[in-house]
Amino acid sequence: MTVIATSTSAYFDRSVQDMASLRARAESLQKQLGSGQKLARSSDNPLAASRLRTLARADSLATIDTANAGHAAGDLKLADAALSSFAEYIIRAQELTTQAASGVLSPGQRAGIGTELLAIHGNLVALANSRDGAGHALFGGETAGQAYALDGAGNAIYTGTAAAGELALGDGQSVKRSLTGPEFLNFAASGSPTDLMAVVKSLGDALQGAAADPAQAARDALGSLGEALDAVTTGQTQIGARLAWIDLTTERRTMRSEMNAGEEAEIGGTDMAGTIAELQQVMLVLEASQASFAKLANLSLFDLLR
Repeated sequence: MTVIATSTSAYFDRSVQDMASLRARAESLQKQLGSGQKLARSSDNPLAASRLRTLARADSLATIDTANAGHAAGDLKLADAALSSFAEYIIRAQELTTQAASGVLSPGQRAGIGTELLAIHGNLVALANSRDGAGHALFGGETAGQAYALDGAGNAIYTGTAAAGELALGDGQSVKRSLTGPEFLNFAASGSPTDLMAVVKSLGDALQGAAADPAQAARDALGSLGEALDAVTTGQTQIGARLAWIDLTTERRTMRSEMNAGEEAEIGGTDMAGTIAELQQVMLVLEASQASFAKLANLSLFDLLR
């Protein structure tokens, strides 16, 4: 006959191990409730941990893309406000030019209009050299200096780069942060290329005596100013389209971030109700095990022989 015996020391060891396991589980559940995360380390669930790292990288990239979108939107709004000012100057120049085209004005009156037009020219140059939120040339592309400089004759010369800088919006999408000066200031008048500032300066000089027939020069300039206004309006349309594109990509990024957050909570987040219930169950079993162990540990064979 086989006799199976369990020594007292083996019973004690097994009981201590069981209670230690229960205490470790209780501590783990308490940590999950405190941190809100059910994965303390990658080895707990390697597959879930890998997915969580992927989602974390996506969140980091989304933060960068959001910052870029904010930067681009800020610069485009500055550009839009500047173009509105350009349009106002053009409209004022048109009003002055219409007056100068009249045959009833005296040379002195036309010269006075020419003075105001030259002042508008100076304002246009200053506006074309506007700065973005980082202090760079708003309409100079990626140049480090000013977008326009004056030559020896006082003519505005573009000194920027050929294209405006682009900012990434995520998913391979990007947007130009502004327009270059030539994109909205240059146009064709009677088939010849020119720009707004050249038209205004030439007319101002003509009205101050540089042209034999200043009234005719004013009439000729009216068409050019109309073309200039159309070019600026087209530039505003481009900026509006870019701002709408930024809003669309931002909306998509926000939706994706919300989906990622939901997945992160599902994979790595703590189920509060379930975890609390399990902790209560573990604590109840631990307390019962401790009480049972205490009673059994005090039992002795001699108590049964009395």
